Amino acid sequence: MTNQEKALKMHEEWNGKLETIAKSHVKTREDLAIAYTPGVAEPCKVIAEDKEAAYKYTIKSNTIAVVSDGSAVLGLGNIGPLAAMPVMEGKAVLFKEFGGVNAVPICLDTQDTEEIIKTVVNIAPAFGGINLEDISAPRCFEIEERLKELLDIPVFHDDQHGTAIVVLAGIINALKVTGKDKETCKVVVNGAGSAGVAITKLLLTYGFSHITMCDISGILGKDSQNLNWMQKKMVEVTNLEGKKGTLADALNGADIFVGVSAPNIVTKEMVASMNKDAILFAMANPVPEIMPDLAKEAGAKVVGTGRSDFPNQVNNVVAFPGIFKGALEGRATKITEEMKLATAKAIESLVPDEELNENNILPEAFDPRVADVVSEAVKESISWLFTGAKRDTILWPIISKTPMAANYINYH
Repeated sequence: MTNQEKALKMHEEWNGKLETIAKSHVKTREDLAIAYTPGVAEPCKVIAEDKEAAYKYTIKSNTIAVVSDGSAVLGLGNIGPLAAMPVMEGKAVLFKEFGGVNAVPICLDTQDTEEIIKTVVNIAPAFGGINLEDISAPRCFEIEERLKELLDIPVFHDDQHGTAIVVLAGIINALKVTGKDKETCKVVVNGAGSAGVAITKLLLTYGFSHITMCDISGILGKDSQNLNWMQKKMVEVTNLEGKKGTLADALNGADIFVGVSAPNIVTKEMVASMNKDAILFAMANPVPEIMPDLAKEAGAKVVGTGRSDFPNQVNNVVAFPGIFKGALEGRATKITEEMKLATAKAIESLVPDEELNENNILPEAFDPRVADVVSEAVKESISWLFTGAKRDTILWPIISKTPMAANYINYH
């Protein structure tokens, strides 16, 4: 039996990967009177007077919604809400298994931006956070930005930021392995969709300044045609040298390649044209932009992929469960850039220097430390900016340059 056949068989047996488990057991009349009417009226009255009490008396404190419209599911494309359900159920399982966070899959039968935003706003009172999933670009950017403005609970599009955080963590450790500096590294990000844009933004925030974005048409610049509104914003802060040409042209003399694009589009010749000890994150799935063995033969020093059968797997599961665990426990109202940076630093720190090498730059997905370490980093980052207590930490030189920190410093 192949893995595909086994997966289909198991999904049929499971008949859904989730179920509701009651904490309050109703075995007697007294149980019923306490868990439901008339006893249930007591917390209702308290919450009616103080909405914050919902975090004390309901599942809101540790429950999020996993929301999708089914428009960009895995590599399957726009398959709609019903076909997206197995993925959203699976995501909810990962939140629970890896982070102890309750997650409810919600698949919306609309791909209208305004309808999605309105629906999420209307269901938000029942949840402590919103995880957006598999929503196509560029709508995903607007939906997330608008929801962050409208809601007072964390909103996080994992396809963007989960990927970006783990990539940054891997790159930080890859720099240690190769002895390269972020200030001088030339980075090429291939793929200008949700993940590519988020990766580029986070790398810029961390301090990389020489980043060139590419898509199927080649190098993106201010004079590129048919850019969406987000891509137009990105070319204002990338490709500052005004390069033009193909992906091969972009890779010539580059130090780092990050691919979130298509299979087999990077050749050995392209890798050989990069600077010595190049770093490649070829994350197209299931077939990467270039296979790791070929990249190594061409001179690459560190290679990461999205696959579990090669070293250095870039897997979002080391990020999103701990992020929401920390955000919920710390009662964050937003997932900030500071939290993303703190998460990346926490993840890379789980590979100690004595174990760090070209084939070991990221912790394994099943490392039992990950969720707790990430959660603590998120909770600490909430107080870093607003108490000033952690300004001597390694992150302060980075986060102190962010707009949020600047506002805090100016205010105080």
